[in-house]
Amino acid sequence: MACRISEMVVECRDPQKLSEFWCAVLDFHVLATYDDGAVEIGPEEGFGGLQPTLVFSPSDKPKTEKLRMHLDVNATDRDQDAELERLLALGARPVDVGQTGEESWHCLADPEGNEFCLLRARLN
Repeated sequence: MACRISEMVVECRDPQKLSEFWCAVLDFHVLATYDDGAVEIGPEEGFGGLQPTLVFSPSDKPKTEKLRMHLDVNATDRDQDAELERLLALGARPVDVGQTGEESWHCLADPEGNEFCLLRARLN
C-alpha cells in the first residue's frame, strides 16, 4: 500500500482571491467554502480524483521567504510561450529564485507571492 496526495493546503491572506486565480490557471472549480473562510478547489470530478485538491486557508502571517515546496504546471492546449502570456494576464508575475536564465521553465509567483513553475512540456 502507498499514500496518494489528496489535498494541498496553502495558507494565505485572501483565500477567495487565490482560489479564483488557481481555478483559472488549472480549470478547477470551487468545491467548498468553509466557516473559517477556507476555500477548497479541485477538478470537476471533485475530491478523490486523479488530481489533488487545493485548500486555501486564511492566515494573517505574511509570506517572508521562498517556499520549500512549490507547484509545477504544464500547459494542456497551447505552447509554453502562449501559456506564459495567459498566466501573466491572470495575475502571475515572474520571480527570481536563483535561476540562471538557461532553464527550460519559467519561475512565477501567484498574486500572494507563492512560487510555481511553468514547465515546457505540454500535457494532454
